Amino acid sequence: MVSIDPKVLRHLMHMQPALYWLDADPLEPESRPSLVEEIEADLCIVGAGYTGLWTALIAKERNPHRKVVILEAKETGAGASGRNGGFCNSSLTHGFINGYNRFKDEMEAVERLGRENFNSIEKTIEKYGIDCGWERTGELKVALKPWEVEELKEEAKLRNSYGDEVEFLDSKQTRERVNSPIYLASLWDEDGTALVDPARLVWGLERACLSLGVSIYEHSAVESLEDEGEKILVSTPYGKVRAERVALATNVHDSLLRSTHKYVVPVYDFQLVTEPLTPEQLASIGWKGREGLSEAGNQFHYYRLTKENEILWGGYDAIYNFRGKVNPEYEDEPETYARLARDFLKTFPQLEGIKFTHGWGGAIDTCSRFSPFWGTAMGEKVSYVLGFTGLGVGATRFGAEVMLDLLDGLDTERTRLEMVRKTRWFERNLFHFHQSHFVGYL
Repeated sequence: MVSIDPKVLRHLMHMQPALYWLDADPLEPESRPSLVEEIEADLCIVGAGYTGLWTALIAKERNPHRKVVILEAKETGAGASGRNGGFCNSSLTHGFINGYNRFKDEMEAVERLGRENFNSIEKTIEKYGIDCGWERTGELKVALKPWEVEELKEEAKLRNSYGDEVEFLDSKQTRERVNSPIYLASLWDEDGTALVDPARLVWGLERACLSLGVSIYEHSAVESLEDEGEKILVSTPYGKVRAERVALATNVHDSLLRSTHKYVVPVYDFQLVTEPLTPEQLASIGWKGREGLSEAGNQFHYYRLTKENEILWGGYDAIYNFRGKVNPEYEDEPETYARLARDFLKTFPQLEGIKFTHGWGGAIDTCSRFSPFWGTAMGEKVSYVLGFTGLGVGATRFGAEVMLDLLDGLDTERTRLEMVRKTRWFERNLFHFHQSHFVGYL
């Protein structure tokens, strides 16, 4: 029994352990066939989440004649791409401060490239008519502790000196935007975050890829890669792809390259969704701008309004399971749901009595620098990107571009970044704990 006030637990009476984004959505596509033959390809991509789909889409836009194949172990978007909170951020480094602490000398370029990447995502959504509820709402990062107020002031000054346009808001200004009694201040980023329906985004990218001639095979888990000299043989249970180049977009799941296993550990993040707010409930908290919100602490909640004015509320706990296993059984965590509900009511006590309808979790590919890293293998015929650490809705597109640059042997501003050229790692056996501070937007 979870040790939480029974008054809090009553808000979970009607919660279903189910993924909100997949709840009877008419836009969900039919399954794709499995690979049951041996085929040739110019580029074979392993993984049909955001990273894999962006890689395929950009590869075809760069060269429409390139034969591109995607192999997916389950279904398109079945992992983090279809179950995150729908925060699309311009940051490529899991926030400015994390990037500044690691790549200070090139942060001006990294921030600029991040904004360009963010704008390109919006243009792609418009170009291919992707119905994913894209809202360029901006984001409030709220301070709940006195020392976080000073940190936000310093961050605002620093970010603006690097070309960002953010504003420090005091307690009164913050509560005028979103009314919570625990807010002490905030950092307002008007143009660096959009909200999306993450499942619809991944489905829309899939349709765009198919429209350009990309072949997608689901339920075709890749079992091995074999270097044949000129080509790479990619084997699945029932078929094979002989490809000139291979891009690995496996996210949190074990990479096909043993050398990368030490780079990433999986942690589980969880989310709740409320019933739709009544007009009176919505008026009690304000939130007229529909901003995305996150807290300023190392362990933080993130939350947003859906198109139906439900509140999606997630984060804080980030659970590392024994030996870093990824298992569907870990996607339901009653104790974490109870803590999420408790913290929700502390933040919005005026919503006492509201019902939570959905709760779910998923694994985040966490690395020691909390932002993506890249590499190549097998004579540079294979590339990979990993380690998005919960902030991959936007950064995966940039990750895909870098992978393609590496595979095509291009010398670009992207590939010259220290962020791309250098990797830090940790050993999984250091993680003998249950909970960590590695929290993101899934």
